[in-house]
Formats: sequence, C-alpha cells, structure tokens
Amino acid sequence: MGEASDEDDYFDTVSVNSPRSKRKLNNNDYIALSRNTLYHSIADFERGSMEMTELTRDDDHKVSGNKNIRTYRQWRDRSWRYFSNSELQVDFVLAYDQQGKEDHVHKRRTFESNLQSTGLILEREVNQRIHFVKIHVPKEVLCQYAEILKLRLPIKDNNEQLPRDNFVVSTIQKCLEKCRVGLDPQKFPPRKYQLTAEFSKDKDYLFDMDSPDFFNDSVKIAVTSYILEREKFGPEDQNKGIKQLIAEGIYRAAYPLHDGEIDDVGSKRYLLFHEWASVSKWIKFQPVDDIKDYFGVKIALYFAWLGFYTHMLIPAAILGVICLIYGAITLKTDTLSRDICNLDITMCPLCDKYCDYWKLSESCTYSKIQHVIDNPATISFAVFMSIWGAVYLELWKRYSAEIAHRWGLTGFDLQAEPPRPEFLLRLSNAKKKKLNVVTQLQEPVVPFWRVKLPSIILSFTVAFFWALIALGVVIGIVIYRMSLLTSDALYKDRTSVRIYVVPVTAGLLNLVCIIILNMIYDRLAVWLTEMELQRTQTQFDDSLALKIYIFQFVNYYSSIFYIAFFKGKFVGYPSKYNKVFGYRQEECNPGGCLMELTIQLAIIMIGKQAINSVMEMLIPLCFKMYNTFVVSKKLEDIDTQKELIGCNQWTADYNLSDLESGSLFSEYLEMVLQYGFVTLFIIAFPLAPLFALINNVLEMRLDAKKFIKYYRRPVPQRVKNIGVWYRLLAVVGRIAIVSNALIIAFSSHFIPKLVYVLKVNPQHSELGFLDFTLAFFNTTDFKPGTAPESPTFNISMCRYAEFRNPPDDVHKYKRPLIYWHILAARLAFVVVYQNLVTFIVTAVEWTIPDVSRKLNDRIKREAYKVNEIIIKNESEKAKRKLHRNVGKRDSVLSVATVYHDAISEAGDSRSNRSTAYYDTGDS
Repeated sequence: MGEASDEDDYFDTVSVNSPRSKRKLNNNDYIALSRNTLYHSIADFERGSMEMTELTRDDDHKVSGNKNIRTYRQWRDRSWRYFSNSELQVDFVLAYDQQGKEDHVHKRRTFESNLQSTGLILEREVNQRIHFVKIHVPKEVLCQYAEILKLRLPIKDNNEQLPRDNFVVSTIQKCLEKCRVGLDPQKFPPRKYQLTAEFSKDKDYLFDMDSPDFFNDSVKIAVTSYILEREKFGPEDQNKGIKQLIAEGIYRAAYPLHDGEIDDVGSKRYLLFHEWASVSKWIKFQPVDDIKDYFGVKIALYFAWLGFYTHMLIPAAILGVICLIYGAITLKTDTLSRDICNLDITMCPLCDKYCDYWKLSESCTYSKIQHVIDNPATISFAVFMSIWGAVYLELWKRYSAEIAHRWGLTGFDLQAEPPRPEFLLRLSNAKKKKLNVVTQLQEPVVPFWRVKLPSIILSFTVAFFWALIALGVVIGIVIYRMSLLTSDALYKDRTSVRIYVVPVTAGLLNLVCIIILNMIYDRLAVWLTEMELQRTQTQFDDSLALKIYIFQFVNYYSSIFYIAFFKGKFVGYPSKYNKVFGYRQEECNPGGCLMELTIQLAIIMIGKQAINSVMEMLIPLCFKMYNTFVVSKKLEDIDTQKELIGCNQWTADYNLSDLESGSLFSEYLEMVLQYGFVTLFIIAFPLAPLFALINNVLEMRLDAKKFIKYYRRPVPQRVKNIGVWYRLLAVVGRIAIVSNALIIAFSSHFIPKLVYVLKVNPQHSELGFLDFTLAFFNTTDFKPGTAPESPTFNISMCRYAEFRNPPDDVHKYKRPLIYWHILAARLAFVVVYQNLVTFIVTAVEWTIPDVSRKLNDRIKREAYKVNEIIIKNESEKAKRKLHRNVGKRDSVLSVATVYHDAISEAGDSRSNRSTAYYDTGDS
C-alpha cells in the first residue's frame, strides 16, 4: 500500500471495514453511515480492526465485492463519486460540522427527513470532523420535478433538420475552418439538432426516458437544488431552504460535485480545462454548449456574451490601428506639428513669478504624437464606433435569442421568487406577517414608511457621499498637478516634467486611489443594500448593481471627463488668470489636451485590466494554498483536524471556494466599465478596442480556468438574457454619442481648423493655423509679482493659446468675433453629430429585429410539429381507450341482458346493480 503511485493514491481511501447493510432505495428510513475516507481508515487501522482486500497497481487483478469492478482504477473511480457499496451516483452533497448545537441537530434531522419524503436517497458519512450527507435523486423524482420546473427536454424520433445557411454565412464558416479557429470535432463532436418540449410524465411517447443520458447531470443538480431550496426544517413557513440553514450555520456548505479531477482524462472537467481554459487555445471558439451542460445557462451565457463582444472588437481594433497608421503616414504633411517644431515662438509663463518664458518648439514631440491620435481619420472612427455599438447590441440580441432557443429557454420566465435567507433571518422575530398571494405563505412585513424608506434614503445618501469622495479625489489630483507647476523640479527640466512626468504620475496616483476606494466601497455597498431589507435576490442584486455602477462610473471616468471637457477651457489670460485655491488652472498644450487624455485613459484602462486579471487568479489560488497549508499542518494531530483529506470527490470539492450567486456580478461590471472606455472616449484613444480585445482574449481563458480549477461546481441556473447589463450597455452607448461629439468639438482642433480653412484663410488651406490659435500678450501688462523673476529671454511680447484681441486693440484681451463663430460652429457640430448618429443608430436598431425571421419561423415550425406529434399520439391513445371501453361495454351488456330478463320479473334487487354498472360503463 505504501508503494502505491500518486496516480492511484491509497486503497484505504475507502474503508472496506464499512458494514454492507441492506439498503432499501425507496424507503424513507434509508440513511447509511459510510466510512470511506483516509481519516477514518487510519483510525480503524490503528485499532486493529482494518481488513483490507489485496489489490495491486496492475490492471490485471480483480477486486472482490463487485463483479463489474475488475481493476484498481475502476474501483477507485467508483468510490470517488458514488455511494459506498452501491451503484448510486452522488448528485449533491451537504456538509456540516460535527460540533453542532442540539437545536442544529434537530433541524438537520427534520430537514433530511423531509428530503427523504420527497424521494431523495441519502447517505451520511461521519468519519472526519466535517460530516457529509450524500444525496442521490432517483429517476421517479427527476420525472416529477422536471415537470414542475417546466424543463424543456429533447424529444425522441426527431428528424428535424436545420435550414441551410445562406451563401455569406457558409462562406464565413469555410474561411474560419481554414483558419482553424473551430473546435476539434474529435473532442467536441457536432451535436445533432433536437426538438425540445416541456417535459410531462403523461406524454411518455414524446421522450426517451429509458435512455441513461436523458436526464443529464445539470438536470439532476437543478432538481436537487430546487428541492433543497423548498423543504422545511421547522414548523414555520419561513423555516425552509438550504440557504437559510447555511446562513444559520446548521450546514457549512451545499454543492454539486465536479465530474472528476482536472487530471482525470475521461471527465468533462478535464476536457474543458485543457481545451477551453487553456490560454494556448485563445484562437479557438468556445464550446458554449458543453459549458452550458457543465455550469448551467447563466454562466454559459456570460461566456457566450463575452466571446461575442470580443469577436465584435476585432473590426474596431483593426480600424483603430489603421487610424494611428494614417496619422503616422500623414505626419509630414501636418502643418500644425511642423510649425510647432520649426517656428521660433516664445510662450508666456505657465505659472506666476517662478516660471520662465519657454519655447513652443519644446513640445515638438508632443505635437507629433498628438497628430497621430487627432487626425481626420479619428473623426470617422468615432462615428463608426457609435454605429458599431448599436450594431453590436442588436446582433447580440439576435444571437442570444438563437442560443436561448437552442438551450430550451423559449417561453421561459422566472417563477415566484422566494425571499432571501438573510431577509428572513433579520426579520425572524417580526410580529407582523402578511400572506404572499403567489406562494400562499406567511412572510414577515417590513414597514415601508417607518423602516424601509428611511433605510433606502440613508443607503443612497451614503452612496452619493462616496461618489462625492471620488470627485474629491479627482479635485485633489488636479490640485497636485497644479502645485507641481511651481515645484523646484520644473527648474531642472521644465519640458519633460510638464508634458510627460506630471500626467503619468497623476494618472498612476488616480489609479491607486480608484483601487483603494473600490475595495472599501464594494463592502460598504453590500452592507448598505443589506440594510435596505430587500426581499428577493433579484431586488437585492438590482439595488446593489445601481449603487456600485454609479460609484464606479464616477470613480473611473471623472478624471477623464475633467481632462476632456474642463482642463484648459477656463484659464483666463496672463494679466487675469482664473485661480482655484490660489493656484492657476492647468493649461493645455498648444497642440491640445488630447494627448494628456490619451495618457490618462491608457493608464487607467490598461492598469485596471492588468490588476483585475492578476487579482482574479491570485485570490482563489491563495485560498487554495491556505487550505492546503492548514491540512498539512493538521495531519499530525487527527483529533484537532479542522479540514479534510481530499480522498473522494466531495471532500476534494469541499476545500474549493464557493462560487457565489454574485460572482458574475464583478465579471459583468468589469466588462461594462471596459465598454465605457471603448466607446465614451474613443476619439482620444483609438487603441482602446485593441487593448480591450487582448484583455478579453485572456480574460475568457483565465475566468474559465478559475471557475474550473478553484471553485466548486455551481448549481445550474436558467436565465433568458444578461439582464440589467444589456440596458446599461445601451445607456452607455447613447452617452458615448454625446461624449464623442463634445470631445471632437471642444478638445480637438477639428472645428477651429474647419472654421479657419473655410472662413479665415483666403487660400482655404491650413497654412498659418498655429499663428491663428495663439494670442499676443504684452509683458508690461503683467500684474505686480506675477512676471518671471529671472527671465531667460528679454522679450516684449509672448504668446498663449487663446482667441483674444492683441494688446494694441481698443478692446485688448477681449474675445474677438471669430471666437464666437468657432463656439457657434462647435455647438452646431454637437447638435448635428448627435442627431445624425442617433438617427443612424435608431435606424440600425429598427432594421435589425431582435429575433431573426429564420429563427422565428423555426420556433413556429417546431411548436407546430411537437403539437402534431402530441395530437397524433393522444388520438391513438383515445382510440385504444375507446376500443377497450367498447369491448368492456359489450361484455357488460351481455351479462346484464341475460340476468336482467331472468331476474327482473322476480323483482330481484340485483337488477338495479346491473343497470347501475351498465350506466357506469357507458359513461
């Protein structure tokens, strides 16, 4: 035994000392104690009561006790997921601590007894500190609850063929096959299309219920979870459900089992881990149908949405790179950057007293990079991205409708949702109760005016206060940037500090503050939402999503909105600067603020994605390492052992983290925030789709690896769509139209150049545009104490980026008429752009239906065919029944006639019984 390989582990993972009791599978008294872990086997061995059947590592030796098990590996696999000494597979597991209160023991017994009364088969394992109740759901229970849950299951004798794809779709599929991005047909065989219908035991002719794979693991887990959520453990109507039992500490966990370990070659877990969760398979499609079978619709739909979104980013990423290439190619012909680099222009000081005059040519490199970002191609790209957002959302609705139908969700709707366990726990002592008209259960009532409304007001007030704190952080960073303008560091290297160091350090500081605020607020938001006493999980999630997204929106985007719309817009002029807290406001480079906006976007977006990816993998790994460390430290003292030795599937899975219902919340939130970076400020960062594409390719595989390797298998949940996140994406898309219009109008040089070329320059060219954008200032007009103390240049005139009258004008330093023309053009552009793009987006939404005509026809065709099968079989059943009744009636008539004539004349009362029997048969 000690020489067994690591692959085969130890034989005594299942104690053969366990009593082979006779079990009655359909008897409610069936609960057996199994002793099948290493912990208890060692104890047995030490007591000298261990009897072991000799087994070797070879596959040539038979195992006694089961004629179907011939090798050690087969025996090990059977013990890994099955009841002890039986062929029953473990479908669900409940775990509890052996050191429980007496009240807890009573509630557990009541709960488990009620589970047995529903038909579930239970087996208790009490050999380690953590005890387990293994649950198997029989076929009869599956049939009963599959009908209650209205599950759509495949029907038999299905010869339905999908309509052929059109030429465009088939051509694209052939191109993808040549690119080898499809799934390996050997590992993921193409599935035959099957018609589905709502399961009904009475319509046994529709379903092949004798097939061993008719009820797959997902159905078994869903049915078991449904029963666990609704069985009572106490006398009150609210005393029910496994979630409430876990919340009260009566059970420590309840979870379905993985179908094997990651290194078990024949398991679905192994297949998904190596073929889907591997980063090396990044170019391959996702096996969404297999993901749905293993994790359920809710998680599969998230990965389907993420994959669809990632594929839609490909054309956006390509066009974004083309825009930058175009900007680089046309750099030599850009008059603005050429003039900045070649002309000898002296600029006014950037701060009072301490700053010196500076040469505009110092920002030559900055202006070249600015042109690469801000060029005519990016304007077209912004329009494309606005339309792209609408097309993406509409195509996703069509695609999600198709996969929802394929997964049997057509017509699905959530049933009456039960109260949250936390809600019932907090109101367990409530005296006032009310009858729920849907569930017909007495539920505690939360006084609206006295409790619920004040808690909601307080909750959102605190959330609003934290949003103000996020704005305060942005203001603090702005003051930091303004204070650096007068720091000693500027004297050594004014240009690099002002143009590069200040934006980069400010962006990094903003990112750190964002992460810290998020860590604090995420926990605060959950506490605030709990305080609101939301009855159902859906209400709780919606309220939490609203608070967190509003805060995240302010936290991530406020600094970017400041640079895009406020920085450099209200500076004033050298003799009259508009100051904040005694500091002069930041000025944009004469080339514009777009370069700085790009730096800020790149730091926050890329930094956020990198940190999230690392944390998502690091945190589950740390939990697993901690559990392993605890186990290794406790092995020396079995009596004080707190954790488990993973010697079967339920103990191995117990040491994994629980995939909570809100786990997908953070995943969706991350992607929706990324979507904002991609759409809201695309004019300033054309590479945003490319970085999002790279991140998402890794995100899909890392999320898959995390779910498979570090988390327990979740309970499958049925959903029709991605819920509230679609509406948030639609709102962000509409805001993006206005945002990009404002950035083009007020942060780029597009409108001033257009006015200059059309109205100011007689040759209608861009020559002289730089001089047009710079105003003159007489150095003698400085207020006392604001002029440079030690000027390097002895000049009488300096320039600054503004549209103002020269000092020799009657209305010196006032706004000229051309400024108002440019402002009017900017506002007109915003209105035209917003309305034009909105019209195009609306036309796209109207043109692309939510459900394709082909799918709509298929749904109708399938419903018609299923109804025809039902009508045909019901008609045949009625005919057979009628034939039997007619035969029975003829027999009754003959008997009744003979005896009626002979007896009625004698007045025997039996004639009445004969007549009555005849009437019953006739009916």
